[in-house]
Amino acid sequence: MPEDKRDYYEVLGVARTAGEAELKSAFRKIALEHHPDRNPDNPKSEEIFKEAAEAYEVLTDSEKRARYDRMGHAGVGAGGAYNVDFGNMADIFAEIFGDFFGARGRGPARGADLRMELGIRFEEAAFGTQTEIKVPKTRACAACEGTGSQSKKRQTCQQCGGSGSIRQRLGFLSLSQPCPLCRGRGTFAKDACSTCKGEGEEAFEATLPLKVPPGVDTGGHVCLRGEGAPSQDGGPPGDLYVFFRVQKHPLFERKGTDVWCELPISFVQAALGTELEVPTLDGPVKMTIPEGTQTGKVFRLRGKGIPWLGSHARGDQHVRVRLETPTRLSSKQRELLTQFAAETGEGEDINPQSRSFFQKVKDLFDKKS
Repeated sequence: MPEDKRDYYEVLGVARTAGEAELKSAFRKIALEHHPDRNPDNPKSEEIFKEAAEAYEVLTDSEKRARYDRMGHAGVGAGGAYNVDFGNMADIFAEIFGDFFGARGRGPARGADLRMELGIRFEEAAFGTQTEIKVPKTRACAACEGTGSQSKKRQTCQQCGGSGSIRQRLGFLSLSQPCPLCRGRGTFAKDACSTCKGEGEEAFEATLPLKVPPGVDTGGHVCLRGEGAPSQDGGPPGDLYVFFRVQKHPLFERKGTDVWCELPISFVQAALGTELEVPTLDGPVKMTIPEGTQTGKVFRLRGKGIPWLGSHARGDQHVRVRLETPTRLSSKQRELLTQFAAETGEGEDINPQSRSFFQKVKDLFDKKS
């Protein structure tokens, strides 16, 4: 073995029994660290990268590896400088690094995923619904039958020779890229279709059924498989993600799976107690207001909230009562309230909350005196 050539297994830092997955992992680690694009003007890193690439190319080829194991570097014709063919390794780089080197993976590319937002009513989010959405899409142009040509004939691309790809130099690498002229199709339309302008496709609006699941909230989404953008080179289409935006409700506020609302009551209803109808998502229900209810008191209606997503269980509804003070009194009402004030003692506390408040004020002034 020449003195300037290191053992390939030593170069990659693997055992002689290493399998393909271990070789790939070792090479990827070295390449990510010493790739020339990450180390410009660093000949040492470039040399390490070339050395690792040569070792990887030999050891992942079963025939070359067998000859190397028997005869060393002489068995693979690597007696002098590193002689790896980086052009022939384009597929290897694409497989290991994907878009890191800008290389295309094997096989046709999948179409792009699309996203849209759909506004739904509060009740639709709570209980779910079946609806339809209109989505802008493309399909093969009917006038040219998808060829993009007025004569429905396409010509071989002269830039890529019909292969749909061209070689591009990246430093000392030579990688395959989609042809920019024919956009990877290998052919082009010389007499562009007047309907689609040579694109071979036309826009239309598709109507798709959509099921809104019960309990969904703003930011939640569903995925419609295969309803995304079409592939540019014959691959499968992408997916469509529909994100929901729940509209505000005039009465209810949502907090998780619970629903909150305010219920205005009069002074008489709060003092004497009563039974009132309370709006819920299921319709009005009767709720008892006990005697002496204070403003801000919260009552709970179990199971009247939002369904848990993917479950039959539901949250609760919370009803906060708010005492309404009359703003316009008749002379008779004013007389009755005056009598009430005299009967209870003008200026004295008449409920537990006010008693607590005035007691705290009294204690404060007693400490200062």
